[in-house]
Amino acid sequence: MLKFQQLCIFPSKNWSSLITITKTSITRPKFQMSFHTTPSYASKYLFRQLFEKESSTYTYLLADVSHPEKPALLIDPVDKMVDRDLSLIQQLGLKLIYAMNTHVHADHITGTGMLKNKAPGVKSVISKASNAKADLLVEPGDKVFVGDLFLEVRPTPGHTVGCVTYVTGDGHDQPQTRMAFTGDALLIRGCGRTDFQGGSSAELYKSVHSQIFTLPEETLVYPAHDYKGFMVSTVREEKLYNPRLTKDEETFKGIMENLNLAYPKMLDVAVPANMVCGLQNPVPTTL
Repeated sequence: MLKFQQLCIFPSKNWSSLITITKTSITRPKFQMSFHTTPSYASKYLFRQLFEKESSTYTYLLADVSHPEKPALLIDPVDKMVDRDLSLIQQLGLKLIYAMNTHVHADHITGTGMLKNKAPGVKSVISKASNAKADLLVEPGDKVFVGDLFLEVRPTPGHTVGCVTYVTGDGHDQPQTRMAFTGDALLIRGCGRTDFQGGSSAELYKSVHSQIFTLPEETLVYPAHDYKGFMVSTVREEKLYNPRLTKDEETFKGIMENLNLAYPKMLDVAVPANMVCGLQNPVPTTL
């Protein structure tokens, strides 16, 4: 079984549509894909994990380098690292299509607005449930396509009301070692706080257990943050060793209600900015 770390590249076949977001009620083209470990950029996909040290934020880059335009997406970009991200994208010859957020962050300002200004044509993405503004508002069950690879949108509220987890697709034509980009809902040996932005420890517990812990146990967990130097976990590891979410629901709620965490220093700046995804005059669109 292929294990993804810092670089994941794998082949695909030709396809007729560069990017697609689908809902379960809409018929869209289906794509075929298989995974190999050969580290070649010819007819392969690309994965990078990037880090911003001040807020300990991970940004994830996924791309289809088999297509002539090499379409790519970023998950949870940070405003301070936009130049780094765009430089890497340029060096790799990619075309950025989507700048996506897992939720409305409170500890940093999203880079989506700057990315849109510096790379025309980029569309910002966030969940409709977040009540934030973006070009594309996704809902549970939607599929975000970049070439042959798609990300499934799973609702994981609790840290905030609009948190979602983006999961690589199921099936023989998708990665057999799946990847879950969990935002702040599930961290490595932890989880996001639940004491502001409509957070709920009961909702978070149910979200993680129903939407993430039901994934195949080998699924790789890539969170939005890590404060101890961890880079990736698995569903199995978190089901066994997460010190909060391995407890029963009542114990978990008690833990979360007694964290006594400091007021987030960026909250008053980051949340208002992130509610508009860094955009000045967005026109929200649902597909």
